[in-house]
Amino acid sequence: MTRTTVHRACTLCEATCGIRVTLEDQRVVRIEGDPHDPFSKGHICPKAHGLGELQSDPDRLRTPMRRTESGFVPIGWEEALDLAAERLAAIREVAGNDAIALYRGNPTVHDAQSILYWNVLQRAIPTKSQFSAGSLDTWPRWVQAGLMYGGFLHTPVPDLERCEYLLILGANPVVSNGSLMTAPGIKRRLGALRERGGCVVVVDPRRSETAQIADRHVAIRPGGDAAFVLAMLQVLFAEGRIDLGACQGRVNDLSRVRECVARFTPERVAAACGVAPETIREIAREFATAPAAAAYGRMGASVQRFGTLAHWAIDLLNVVTGNLDREGGLLFPRPAVSLGFVGPKPGEDVVFGRYRSPVSGHDEILGEWPMAAFAEEIESEREDRIRALVVIAGNPVASAPNAARVDRALERLEFVLAFDYYINETTRHADLVLPPTAVLENENYDVALLHFAVENVAKWSPAVLEVEPGMRPIWRTLLGLAKRMMGLGALADEQVDALVVRQLVPALLERSPFAGKLEIDAILAGLGDDPGPRRLIDLLLRLGPFGDGFGLVPGGLSLASVAAAPHGLALGRLTASLPESNRTASGRIELAPERILADLPRLDAWIDASLDTGGDGGRDPGLSLIGRREIRSMNSWLHNLPSLVKGRERCTLEMSPFDAERLGLRNGGQARVESRIGSLVVPVEVNDRMRPGVVSLPHGWGHDRPGVQLSVATRRPGVNANLVFDDAEVDAPSGTSVLSGVSVRVSPV
Repeated sequence: MTRTTVHRACTLCEATCGIRVTLEDQRVVRIEGDPHDPFSKGHICPKAHGLGELQSDPDRLRTPMRRTESGFVPIGWEEALDLAAERLAAIREVAGNDAIALYRGNPTVHDAQSILYWNVLQRAIPTKSQFSAGSLDTWPRWVQAGLMYGGFLHTPVPDLERCEYLLILGANPVVSNGSLMTAPGIKRRLGALRERGGCVVVVDPRRSETAQIADRHVAIRPGGDAAFVLAMLQVLFAEGRIDLGACQGRVNDLSRVRECVARFTPERVAAACGVAPETIREIAREFATAPAAAAYGRMGASVQRFGTLAHWAIDLLNVVTGNLDREGGLLFPRPAVSLGFVGPKPGEDVVFGRYRSPVSGHDEILGEWPMAAFAEEIESEREDRIRALVVIAGNPVASAPNAARVDRALERLEFVLAFDYYINETTRHADLVLPPTAVLENENYDVALLHFAVENVAKWSPAVLEVEPGMRPIWRTLLGLAKRMMGLGALADEQVDALVVRQLVPALLERSPFAGKLEIDAILAGLGDDPGPRRLIDLLLRLGPFGDGFGLVPGGLSLASVAAAPHGLALGRLTASLPESNRTASGRIELAPERILADLPRLDAWIDASLDTGGDGGRDPGLSLIGRREIRSMNSWLHNLPSLVKGRERCTLEMSPFDAERLGLRNGGQARVESRIGSLVVPVEVNDRMRPGVVSLPHGWGHDRPGVQLSVATRRPGVNANLVFDDAEVDAPSGTSVLSGVSVRVSPV
C-alpha cells in the first residue's frame, strides 16, 4: 500500500484554505488543514472534507449525457461537441448570436480553467444575452467600486491584522469564511482583533454566528443599511469629524456628498432602519475616533432594495474617516495574478448600460444582463428571443428569483447545453450535459478570489488524482466547442490554444509593469508549447506585479517558482497604494457618481413611507424575509455529499418567539410562506436570534423537482426560497435581484 500526501488549496468557498490530502493507492483517505500554509495556517471548515466525497459520488457524471424521450443516455465526447455546435450554429443562423444565452455560475470563480476558457467561448459566441450569478450577489459592490475607483475587481478590503474597530453590515464571515474578503480562519482573526483591545460591531437583522462573537449586535430592519450608514455620515459632517487621511487631495465632490447626506439625520432614518438615533450617533463617533477602523458589507448589504447605495455609503464612511488606504483600515490587495485586463484600461471610464435588455430595458452591467431579465427574454415572442442556453456550473432554477417562472421558461428553449457534475434542477432541462473533471483531478491557481485577499499570497494547487478514464478537463471541452463555433473545427486543440495565447499576450503586456520592455515573440518563446491553463497562469504570473518578467526580474514569480512552494508563498501584508491603486479617468476617487446619486430619491421615498407607516416602508404589513448562509453549504451544489447534509435540519424558517406566538406557530411545526409570486411550506425554527418581524430562510435548497438525479439531496430536499422571491424587485443602479427584506405572509399549515 502506497501512501502519499499532496498540498493544495480547497476551492469550495472564497477562503482558499490550504489543505493536505492523504492518498492510499490513489484513494483519498484524509483531508485536513495545512498548518504550514502561510495564509490559512491550518484552518479548514467542514466543506473541505466534502472534496473526497465529491470525488467518489456515484451520482457525479463521468461521461457526456444526451437527453432522449426515455431519459439521459451516454454519448461520446466528439459526437457531443459536434452536436452542440451544430444545434447552436443552426439557431444562430436563424435568429442571430443574441438568441443564444450564456450563463455562468459561482463555482467557475474557483476554477482557473473555467474562468480562462469560458472567455474563449464568449468570443466564439459574441452574444449580448449573457447572464451570471453576479446579479444575485455581487453587482452592487462591483458597480460602486467601478464608479468610485475605476475597476470592479479593484476593491479595498479590511486590513484585519491591524484593525481596531470593525463594522460589519449584512455579512456573516464566521460562516461564509469571508466573501469579497478572502480571509481563511476569520474567526481566529476576529478573536485576535478583540484580544488586542479592538471592537467588532455587527449590523444585521439576525444575531448571526458572527454577531454572537462580536462586542455589539445592532438588529437593523432589513433594507435599512444605506439609511443607517448615511445617517452616520450626516453625524460626522455635522460634528466636524471629517478627516480624509491618505485620500486628502485625491477625491472629487466631497462637498456634494456633504449636501447629499445632510437630510439623512438619525431621527429621520430611525423608523426605516429600526435603529435608535442615539445608537447611530454613538457608532458613528466610535468609528471616527478609533485608531484604525474598517466598515465591511456583503450579501445582506448587496441583495437588498438599496444595495448599491449601501455599498457606496460604506465606502464613503471609510474615506471620510481617513480609513481608506490606511493600515488597519481598508487597503487594496495586490494579486500576483490580475484579471484586470478584462475591464477598462486605467484612466478609462467604467461604463454601464451600453445596451439594454429588449423586454424591460435593464441596463447591461459588466457585459451581462441581470437575472431579472432572464425568464422574460426567453418568454418573448421576438424572432431573436433567447432560444438556446449554454450554462456552466450554474443552477438558476435553484438560485434565481421567481424560480417557478425560470423553471417554466427553460422548458420553452429549443436547445440547452450544460457543463455540470450533476443532473440537477436546471440541467434536467438540458439536451446535453458535459461533465468536468472533479476538483481533486484539476490543477489550479486562484485567479479571481486573491483580488480580495487580506494578505498578498500565491499558491499553486497540483492535481491530487489522475483524471478518470473517459473524462476530459473542462478547458478542453470549452475550447473544443469554441473552435467549432468559430469554424476552426479542423484544427487541433493545441493549435487553437496557441492562437488564444497569441491574442492574450499583447493585452496583458500593455497593462503589465513590463510594457515596452519585452517583445511578444520572446514571451511566446518563454512560455513553451504545452497547451492549457498552466501556460496561461505562467503568463499571468510572469507579467504580474511580482513576476520575473521573463528574466527581467531575477527571483520574480513564475509558475515554476510558485509550484516549488507546496504550502504557498507569503508576498507580504497589504500596504498603502494610493494614488496608483485608483484607476478612474480623473485620477481621483469619485465620491459622488451620478448613477448612484440618482437612486437617492427612491431611498427618500422609502424612508418617508416608513415614517408614515411605523417603519414598514409602505409595504404589505407582513413579515420581512431574509436569507442566511450555512457553513456546510455553498449555494445549491454540495447537498449531495453525505457529510455536509447529515445532522439537524438546516433548511428551516427561523423566527422570533414573539412572531411564532402571535402567528400560532411552534418550533418544529410547518409554516406556509407566501408572496406575490408564490408560496412554499417549510419547517419552523423558533429562536431568539431573529429580530421580531423578520424571518430567515437559507437559499440553494429545493431538490424535489422531477428528474433530479441526486440520491442524497432528494432524501432531504428542503425548499427553494426563490419560489417566493420576486423577480420584479431589483436594486436600481445595478439590476441586482432583491433577495433580502422581501415582504411575505406566514401562517400555520
